[in-house]
Amino acid sequence: MALIVQKFGGTSVADLDRIRHVAGRVQRTHAAGHQVAVVVSAMAGETNRLLALAKAAHPRPAERESDVLASTGEQVTSALTALVLHDLGVPARSFLGHQVRIETDSAYGRARIVRIDAERLRETLASGAVAVVAGFQGVDADGSITTLGRGGSDTSAVALAAALGADMCEIYTDVDGVHTSDPRIVPRARKLDRISYDEMLELASLGAKVLQIRSVEFAKRYCVPVHVRSSFNDNEGTRVVEEDATMEEVSVAGVAADQNEAKLTVRGVPDNPGVAARLFGPVAAAGIVVDMIIQNASADGTTDMTFTVPRADYDQALELVRGIAQTIGARDVRGDLDVAKVSIVGVGMRTHAGIAARMFEVLAAEGINIQMISTSEIKISVVVDAKYCELAVRALHDAFIPAA
Repeated sequence: MALIVQKFGGTSVADLDRIRHVAGRVQRTHAAGHQVAVVVSAMAGETNRLLALAKAAHPRPAERESDVLASTGEQVTSALTALVLHDLGVPARSFLGHQVRIETDSAYGRARIVRIDAERLRETLASGAVAVVAGFQGVDADGSITTLGRGGSDTSAVALAAALGADMCEIYTDVDGVHTSDPRIVPRARKLDRISYDEMLELASLGAKVLQIRSVEFAKRYCVPVHVRSSFNDNEGTRVVEEDATMEEVSVAGVAADQNEAKLTVRGVPDNPGVAARLFGPVAAAGIVVDMIIQNASADGTTDMTFTVPRADYDQALELVRGIAQTIGARDVRGDLDVAKVSIVGVGMRTHAGIAARMFEVLAAEGINIQMISTSEIKISVVVDAKYCELAVRALHDAFIPAA
């Protein structure tokens, strides 16, 4: 008998018929003798609807109240899932984040899990019942409801699997696993049987939408086996596992694209100690994540600093950086929304030479200019004009990933 956590996303529970389909899958797992904890998202589109209501009520709704409202989507789904399981003769009990006691910090809308008290879930599972947990939500130290950010139900599921010591965390979604690239861009992209935590972490941070990045961080930290698979068939999906020697035989495991990037350039920055801290400190304090950074020194004693931020934070970042530029004596600030980040990822990069050179050759052959470059042990990312994004992805996939 295994302890299995099963997470179902919004498309998997989009309506009552699909919830019945989910309950049937849970019933089969339970009937096989396994202990099952289920984590559910809100119905597809429900979170957007609720947040739109919040903005209709107030143009700048308080984050705390937005979390109270947004969390109700998962409350509905968890109760409906438990009720359908009852109808199938499966004992089940639903739990909200505060009932499990998924404790988080107080960063409303993007809270991070601090600890989980899984004792009530263990008691429910030991009694032979299925525990159905509302994903995406938690509670802070003061008892206020919090939410974990978009895709947060993935994090809820992996964190619960870690807290329960689960044998497997199954993430059910509308795709049948992790692919070598986005099949909508690269038709011949193929499903991977296995991928390492590090590769999945990079792909999640670089635009792959299959798993939320924080869920992968949890999985890696606590060695939680994750199986990404489709809700709509019984095919094997992709297992996210610890790295082994065979993975290094493949230089590039996947090609990712992120078109939600924006670029800022601060020109004529005085080349003095502490200036970078004065520039990026307030940006960090505003909760804006800076990704790639390059600095070019000039002969006149100044530098140009270029960096990327999420497109959703562009307006706030531009206004903030323009104010900082005046205080540090920079010449001006320029912004660019017409960019995309394209990346190749693979643990085999550690042992294969010439990957970067080959990547640059491929892009040059397609007439694609590289604006910025960032590297790690297992990743190379470049910023290019947005109009070349899909061309770059297809060219790199053809160059590095052989046809099946």
